[in-house]
Amino acid sequence: MTAPHGIAVLGLGRMGSAIATRLAQSDKDVVAWTRSGRTSDTVPTTSDPNEAVAKSGVVLLSLFDGPACEHVVAQIRGSLRPDTIVLNTSTIAPEEASRLSRVLGPSYVHAPVLGSTAAAAAGSLQILAAGALNRARPVLEALGVVHHVDDVATAAALKLVANSSLAGAVLALRDSLRQGDALGLPRARVLDVLELGQLGGLVARKRPFLTGRPAAADFTIGALAKDMALLAEASNTPLRSATDLAGTPADPEADIAVAATSPAPDDAVLKPLRAYILGHATGDPAHFRDAFLPTAHIEGIRDGAFVTWHLDDYCALFTGRPAPDESTRSRRIDTVDVHGTVATASMTLWHGADTFTDIFLLVRVDDRWRIANKAYHRGAARG
Repeated sequence: MTAPHGIAVLGLGRMGSAIATRLAQSDKDVVAWTRSGRTSDTVPTTSDPNEAVAKSGVVLLSLFDGPACEHVVAQIRGSLRPDTIVLNTSTIAPEEASRLSRVLGPSYVHAPVLGSTAAAAAGSLQILAAGALNRARPVLEALGVVHHVDDVATAAALKLVANSSLAGAVLALRDSLRQGDALGLPRARVLDVLELGQLGGLVARKRPFLTGRPAAADFTIGALAKDMALLAEASNTPLRSATDLAGTPADPEADIAVAATSPAPDDAVLKPLRAYILGHATGDPAHFRDAFLPTAHIEGIRDGAFVTWHLDDYCALFTGRPAPDESTRSRRIDTVDVHGTVATASMTLWHGADTFTDIFLLVRVDDRWRIANKAYHRGAARG
């Protein structure tokens, strides 16, 4: 019996819709289904995924995450023909891709895509494909350039790493825009200059979002934050981009570029950090009492041994006078990340022969930010 040539696209989100439309415009026989019941203006849809699968030689998954993929595969598995290819373009964890491969065997091709919905529409996606590509290749080549990867877990991992670089670029753009705002520079002028540099491609593509003009979201904050959380879990490595994107005060359905436009932390969260700096600059412990909660602890390694001070003990270290070499000392607030009523911050202090890295946990109590705890590392002076 001749294998059917149709393609069932399961998932009609932003990318799934763009993929289905592109395949239909490439003279493929496409039928689509989505869990939400959404219909499409460009391809025929069905309310029953099993009906679509039974008539198709290729089943293409374009779903939000691993659990959605596993749920849909379990739903359609009984309708899959022995010669049906399941082509998964979704961004999922490496272990999730491996589980699907074990369930579906050699008929499973994992092929996450790099690129926007515009790239899908133009057939210019970059595709990381692992598995038996002989029958999947014509479908993939209609969507873009195929890069063969040795195994499905590696393909999934590489996609997460690629998205990590995108998240880092978004956050670098956010930092640049905040710095421009702090310097009083016009936003349009800052974007003009950034478009000339390393962030140029991102700025050019995302300029409507960066200037507040209405535009349809291309890749959402929620989806990218999900991908970064998957990467953090899979690599057992904390990622700044994961926490920063998850903490962005924006609609998770907004385009990722909106994360770059989030304002700098409210000045109120900086007040205790500035009071802490003033305490060091003057030697007056009253500034530390203003900065810290009364219950705070200060902890670190001193003379090779772990020490922990209550606030009173810490304040007793200061004499009320500046250090003799205060004119040569400097301090810098490096990062501040606010998550609702809690925040974390880091600071570098260059004090004579020593460089200190201070890590703070702050809480908002009675409409005021205070330092709850501080841990520090003492290192060698800067060269």
